[in-house]
Amino acid sequence: MTSQKLENLLNLALDSTEEERKRSRNLDVGYDRLEREWDLIVKYSGNLGRVRNIAVRVTELQNEYAVIRIAESKIEDLTEITEVEYVEKPKRLFFQVANGKRVSCINEVQDTRFSLFGQGILIGIIDSGIDYANADFRDADGNTRIRFLWDQSLNPEPGESAPKGYEIGVEYTSEQIDEALQENSVTERMKRVRSRDVSGHGTAVAGVAAGNGRNSNGRYAGVATESELLVVKLGTPDVEGFPRTTELMLALDYVIRKALELRMPAAVNLSFGNTYGSHEPYN
Repeated sequence: MTSQKLENLLNLALDSTEEERKRSRNLDVGYDRLEREWDLIVKYSGNLGRVRNIAVRVTELQNEYAVIRIAESKIEDLTEITEVEYVEKPKRLFFQVANGKRVSCINEVQDTRFSLFGQGILIGIIDSGIDYANADFRDADGNTRIRFLWDQSLNPEPGESAPKGYEIGVEYTSEQIDEALQENSVTERMKRVRSRDVSGHGTAVAGVAAGNGRNSNGRYAGVATESELLVVKLGTPDVEGFPRTTELMLALDYVIRKALELRMPAAVNLSFGNTYGSHEPYN
């Protein structure tokens, strides 16, 4: 059976044997072998009355879409319903950090010809902070890959200070972070390096940019897996709880100065914007 109302992949799946579907990573997605039923996505117009008459289950969505379950033997009847405009099968979803690397052509520059994994590069993360204890930001020996962490939101306690040339926050070095990582409890660790990523956004961004995948045995590694990190947690001095462009400018200046000091090239991710212009993150 071939119908113009069915997507090409669904037509191919229906024309294939069950053994051929089993061998494919795509053809059997949405098919229940035991019940011989399909989960399908339907674009329709009007109403779903006639579809409900032949489907096992119908979940109506907005804008004249529906997700249905239907016996394979009834799919031809489905295509003959006037209200049904288009039918497609489900597709597998993957973590974007994994599939995104492929479609962004990262895999090609990390093969044996080039082996580019961010060696000798600083990745600046200006965001909500970072979970510095996360294994993705440690090297093979368990030491931190974070060269410096500046938390603008903290007030210095005895033994702490803001970065040289700046008046706010607390700066932690890689040595201080490594000392904190030696502690056996989170409470003791946080006494040494008090910075937290409450929202988790900065940690997620850092993972995509530079996580080495140690939490997933390398399966969900980021892009620059051998780079070092410069992390700035933006301060929120106003009662509204949002950073300002002043904090952002200080952070960017800090990353550039550190890169010059360390004599290393740097790439910076700024995941902040406002309603006065573009809402897209700056990279």
